[in-house]
This record gives sequence, C-alpha cells and structure tokens, in this order.
Amino acid sequence: MQFTGRRRKLAVYPLNDLYGHCLQLYDQPPLENISLSEFETFAVDRLKLLKMVENLGVSFVKMSEQYGKKLYAEIHNLNFPYKAEMDDTNLNKNQTGLTEYEKRRKDHISHFILRLAYCQTEDLRRWFIQQEMDLFRYRFTDLRPKYKTEFLHRNNLKYDTVSVDEKMSRIDQLVNSSFGFSGTTVMEQDFYKVPFQDALDLVKTRKVYLQGGYAYIPHQDIITIVLNDFRTRLSKALALTARSLPAVQSDERLQPLLNHLSQAYVGQDYSIQKNIGKVSLEQIDSLSAKSFPPCMRQLHKSLRENHHLRHGGRLQYGLFLKGIGLTLDQALQFWRSEFIKGSVDADKFDKAYAYSIRHMFGKEGKRTDYTPYSCMKVILSNPPSQGDYHGCPFRHSDPELLKQKLQSYKLSPSGIVQILELVKGMHYQLACQKYFELTHNIEDAGFSLNHPNQYFIESQKMLGGGKEIKKEVEVPPKTQENTAARGADMQRQTNTTQDLEGMGDLDSYFLDE
Repeated sequence: MQFTGRRRKLAVYPLNDLYGHCLQLYDQPPLENISLSEFETFAVDRLKLLKMVENLGVSFVKMSEQYGKKLYAEIHNLNFPYKAEMDDTNLNKNQTGLTEYEKRRKDHISHFILRLAYCQTEDLRRWFIQQEMDLFRYRFTDLRPKYKTEFLHRNNLKYDTVSVDEKMSRIDQLVNSSFGFSGTTVMEQDFYKVPFQDALDLVKTRKVYLQGGYAYIPHQDIITIVLNDFRTRLSKALALTARSLPAVQSDERLQPLLNHLSQAYVGQDYSIQKNIGKVSLEQIDSLSAKSFPPCMRQLHKSLRENHHLRHGGRLQYGLFLKGIGLTLDQALQFWRSEFIKGSVDADKFDKAYAYSIRHMFGKEGKRTDYTPYSCMKVILSNPPSQGDYHGCPFRHSDPELLKQKLQSYKLSPSGIVQILELVKGMHYQLACQKYFELTHNIEDAGFSLNHPNQYFIESQKMLGGGKEIKKEVEVPPKTQENTAARGADMQRQTNTTQDLEGMGDLDSYFLDE
C-alpha cells in the first residue's frame, strides 16, 4: 500500500524529521509503501491500545499512579513510542528488536488508518477523539521538560513566554493563582501568556491568573492548551476524511477491512468450539438468568414470552447459542419448539425459518461458518426498531426503561447508578462489565469485556469455581491475534503478502482540497 503525495502544496518532511520526536499532532499523512499485512497489524495494535485507554479511564482516576502503570505496560507491550529515552532514535532497539524510529513510524501510520475507519459516524468520531486525547495527555504529561519544549517548537505552538520582569511584577498574583507555587518556583518556571478563551478549562477551575484578557499559564499546565489544539485539529481532520469516504468505499480491498475495524473486537474467535453439545436445551432457561449478558437475556425472555423473534434477533441470539455449544440439531429443535407455540406451525417453520438456522451453521448458501457477534458489532450494526429486541440494552434502551430493567434484575440502587453513569458517558461495554461484577458479587472482573460469549464463558468459570463447566474455546494460533478485520470476505479479497498498488492518493483522504 502506498501513501503518496498529491498534486498540491504539501509540507513533505524527510522521514527523520517526521519521526524526530516521540509525540505527534499527526498533521502530515503517511507517504510510503506498506503491505496489507502491516496495515492490518498496525491498525489492530492501535485499536487494542485505545480500548485499553478507554477501560483504564473508567476503572481508575486518569493520570493516577495505577492508571499510568497499566497504560505504560500496554504501550510497551504493543511497541508504541512512550517517551524519548535517548537522542539516537534510529539505533536504539528495545527487547523486541524494534528501533525507536520504527515504533514512531507505527504510531504515525496506525493513527491515520484508524482515522479512516473511525470517521464514518458521529459516534465513532467522538469515541476516537476521546481515546486519542487521553493517550496524548498521558504521553505529553510524562515527557521530560526539554522534550515538552521541543515538541512545542517542532509544531509551531508559539505561546508567548512571560518575561522575567513581568513575572517579578506579578509574582504575588502568580503564586496565589498557581497551586503549590512559591516565589522561587514561579521565577524558575516558564509561564505562558495566552488568550483566556484558549484556556477555559483552567479558567473555570480558577487555576490561572487572568489579566487584560490573557491567562498566565505555568509550564506544567500547558498540556491543557496543547490538548485543546490537538482536539480541534483532530476533529477537523476527521470531518475532512469523512468527505473522502466514497473514494475509500470504491476500493474493495480497503473497505471491508475498515468496516471491520470500526466494529472491532480484539479477543478470541468464539466460532471455534470444543465439546460442542454439552449445553442441553433444558439448561438454557437457568443459564439465561445467571450467565447470559443482558442483550442475550433480553432476547431469550422475549422469545419465551412472544414465541417469535424478528430476523435481527434470531441472528444475534442464534449465533450466540451456537457459540456457547448448541449443535445444529439442538438449534433446530429449540427454535421449532418455541415458534410452534406461537402462530407458526411446524410446516411453516420448516419452509420459512429452518433454512436460516442451517445457514448460520454453514450448511446452506455460501457455506460460511458464521461467528457470534462481538459487543462492538451488536452496538454499531443494525440498530433495533419498533418490535425488535436485538441490539445492546445499554446502547439502545431509553435510560428510564433501562433503569427499570436493572431493578427487575435485583441490582442495588448504587450499582444501577454506576451503570447509568457509564451509559451516560457512552461506555456501553464497561456498563455491561459493571453489570457482570454486580451480578457475580465481585469487585473487579479481571478481564476486559468485548464479547457476549466471553461474558458467558467467564460467568461459567466463576460459577464453576474457576473452571469452565460448559464449554471450552480452542483458539488456533492464527486466530489469536485476529480482530473483526478478519472475515471470510477479506480472506477472499486480500493477499497479505502483496502491497496495495494503485492507491496512490490515500493522503487525499486526510487533507482538504
């Protein structure tokens, strides 16, 4: 794949200049060849990192010691740049053999790949901006002072430095308005003079001195200004990238990959089953109450009450049941027995519905062995309409109805408040994880919830005293690193050993005309 320059005025930097600092504002698009294999690996690793940023931001106080330790470990494990440890970025290798230069290149390219995937809807853009901002804040804050200054200079963030004479004339005001400062530390630290509207976050918390329409910001708080700038740039860039989506969607090699990334799941493949059939039909009712996630519990309850589910519900619930161990024969018996309790007789079921069930198991049509839906796919695809019961209750339910549902599940009032706060912040998967913790009476689930079948398996392990009593998931080496970027269509359409050719104007997807 090639990111090449367009016929327009672009600031093209030599690669050493482009990656001359461990932190970027991502203003310059990638301009080089990469293989599809590298394209996918970079995107998946960055998505893992951003999901960790989201989880940590809810589980811990942002920028706290625990938050920092866990995020640092993830950055290190995924081989992204953390901070400039030495000046020679081309020769310093870490334990994996990657140079600092290679890690910075990965950081740069992976950001732009996810920018393509996450510019498609307002919800995706909002999520992407928030996680990138949190990641940027952590990385910038942990830089040594000289690298912060270098970053500001490299990116032309030229804030007026308050002179020594002016600091001396305002020393009392600066001491009183800056937490933990004394006269000595004020004189030793740089202060920046910026228009107050660029520092509203600091103004509203009364952390800066205001005079004549300007805010006097200590060097340690300059991250607030830089972060506002970063957010503005990224928001505009995503809007511009979204305008170029038709060009991306016309390429059959890229669009399936980007669509899958936007609904990404970065865990195991739950279509690979071992000990299939160990879940009996008689167990489903009891399992739904104790080990089904709310989305599947809702579908099961609706099916039992109405003796019918529309196509979206049948697909979401049917694949989940397949994933927990139901055989094709069990599935046909389960759906037939339920539907004939309603308005569908056995003959109509065999003619109108049995085919789709066999299709789920790869016995009809394209013979594709379909995988159970991940949380992101449930949240982002095929939203429910009137009369539907599929989707994610935390994403698609009215807050008051969701509250009533949680109350019917006998959750404590304080637990319901916690869940609703997560929903309000659009952390739907984390809300489901909190539901798991509350219903299993634990403080910390010990895993990051990304899949309904993962919920079921973890629940069964916990209820079985640490052993998974219903089924096991056998994940072959190839699928352990797969995300939703993998799929039957992508396998047919792409060849990971070849570069994507003919994509010479990809930089135009990130830049305005």
